[in-house]
Amino acid sequence: MREGSLEAPTRHPIDWQSPDFWDEAKLDAELRRVFDICHGCRRCFNLCDSFPRLFDLVDATPDGEMAQLKSEQFKPVVDACTLCDMCFMTKCPYVPPHEFNLDFPHLMLRYRAVEARKGKVPLAERELTKTDRNGRLAGMVAPLANWATETGNKLTRPAMEALTGIDRNASLPKFHGKTFTVRARENAPQVNTAAPAFGRKAALYATCFVNYNDPGIGMAARAVLAHNGVETRVVYPRCCGMPQLEHGELAKVADNARAVARELAPLIYQGHDIVALVPSCALMLKFEWPLIVPDDPLVKKLADATFDISEYVVDIAKRHGLAPGLKPLDGGVAVHLACHARAQNMGPKAAELLRLIPQADVAVIERCSGHGGSWGVMKANFETAIKVGKPVARSVAKGGKRYLASECPLAGEHIVQGLQRLDDDNPDVKHSRHPIEIFAQAYGLTP
Repeated sequence: MREGSLEAPTRHPIDWQSPDFWDEAKLDAELRRVFDICHGCRRCFNLCDSFPRLFDLVDATPDGEMAQLKSEQFKPVVDACTLCDMCFMTKCPYVPPHEFNLDFPHLMLRYRAVEARKGKVPLAERELTKTDRNGRLAGMVAPLANWATETGNKLTRPAMEALTGIDRNASLPKFHGKTFTVRARENAPQVNTAAPAFGRKAALYATCFVNYNDPGIGMAARAVLAHNGVETRVVYPRCCGMPQLEHGELAKVADNARAVARELAPLIYQGHDIVALVPSCALMLKFEWPLIVPDDPLVKKLADATFDISEYVVDIAKRHGLAPGLKPLDGGVAVHLACHARAQNMGPKAAELLRLIPQADVAVIERCSGHGGSWGVMKANFETAIKVGKPVARSVAKGGKRYLASECPLAGEHIVQGLQRLDDDNPDVKHSRHPIEIFAQAYGLTP
């Protein structure tokens, strides 16, 4: 047996259709096997809170061994996992093809799937995962919804905390009455026929977040692509299912995967690239869906055709060259590489994108923001999320850049909240932006 591995990590399909997957005795045995290996290694102690919780539990036993732990003690370890994949992608020396065959995030997912099948996902959390329904309803009363969710609203936020478990201090996304898909229909940008990449076609997968919460990201992406000769269509069949994945609702994720793949397949056959505007959604389409629905050829075809938006613009630059017009931006950019962008195994594409801007001054931050999707806004996790993200906030503060960018909009605003909590060196950074928005600004396509 060799210690560690120098080979690239590979993942196995999630065998959730097998009875063994749901067998609680076999699940417990696998948890004990993996946790014992993690306890003996401890390389991931500074990632998410799962590992400190596990190691503290083991260290508190009389002999410091896993065998002393009771199975009911495992749940806090599972609950702290944000499915960021950073242990699997960057830290763990025992991932496949190593014989230990560790996939910590997918083991946590398996535990949650068993819990979900037993009906142990709280009602409020299940309702929060229904992003399409929630986005449509909130969009109909967007000013009221945004007033109610303001962190300073002492009338509504305590009540929301009691009802939903969302921490009253956690920053929440805004809603828009006019979605990205509606705006796209009303305002189609003119394609630059003189651009080197003219002739390429892209279908922009809007994602629930961009569609309902931040259409500006989509409009910036569309403007940049049109300026570079790319004909775009905006599509949004439904959510990618990442919120359901976080709670282990695998059947729902599989349904979403099949439905979206069926709807986007004709566009792929017509020569469109598929471009996802949020890294978590790109990760789902490219990597998670083929592991959950490995026998669907349309899901595989969609995965092969999908790009993250930063990855896509960099691909245009390398293959064809960019259309002229980029201007320098004063003050520099601190760019946070989101965990779900890093998990796509595509390199630091957001940083590469921003370095295409003339005289670019880009500081790269490769560390978890602590947010972890919906995990970081819950009362049980918010303070931990702030703690995990504090090194990122300190890096931004010490760097002193004018702009803060994150590929994950939720992570970006979480970093801003972390900045506000620093005792000193608090820079004048009030908002985070997606890298494509900053790129569009450098082109003069947005303010």
